[in-house]
Amino acid sequence: MNYIPALRYESLTRFYDPVLRATLKENRFKRLLVEQAALRPGHRVLDVGCGTATLTILLKQACAEAEVTGLDGDAKVLDLARTKIKAAGLDISLKQGLASEAPFPPASFDRIVSSLVFHHLTTEEKRRTLKRVRELLKSGGEVHIADWGKAQNPAMRVAFLAIQILDGFATTTDNVRGLLPTFMTDAGFRAVEETHREMTIFGTLSLYRGVAP
Repeated sequence: MNYIPALRYESLTRFYDPVLRATLKENRFKRLLVEQAALRPGHRVLDVGCGTATLTILLKQACAEAEVTGLDGDAKVLDLARTKIKAAGLDISLKQGLASEAPFPPASFDRIVSSLVFHHLTTEEKRRTLKRVRELLKSGGEVHIADWGKAQNPAMRVAFLAIQILDGFATTTDNVRGLLPTFMTDAGFRAVEETHREMTIFGTLSLYRGVAP
């Protein structure tokens, strides 16, 4: 699996947080994802592709009694995440690793979340990662994903071209074709649904949910 940094190039990693805040209504859609996950005390939660830990921190703040872990393949971005977590005074574990090879035993988590990760993956990698996510969830556990989805209208489709130029057509085409729910179902999830759509200057952001059998 080829690792692609958050903004495609390592030199841009330090700009990731400011770019998201300025362009994507980041606080809104990540809070919606946290609400959708409906964490409870005792839940074990994994943030796949946690990046600089913005979502990871929101998850822990939403339920202090949940055990929250962040996973990312980028050592530099994890350094930024550790700084943010320390400043927030939270107890969050961070692990370095790829989502498709997440270093945890089967049925380790009650919730797995992911934000703006899957559009960096090829079709094969998306399928492999979703299969691994299902393996890591307990029976009845849930996956919650926020990522680029099927364009709501022609304007959103045109807007998404900027993301495709930056991150590559090979990895982003599945998203804009609305195929993530199909891949989730194929990986074995049930009750798969797109729960929300948000128009942004770069296209349509969608929220998805699935339940492990």
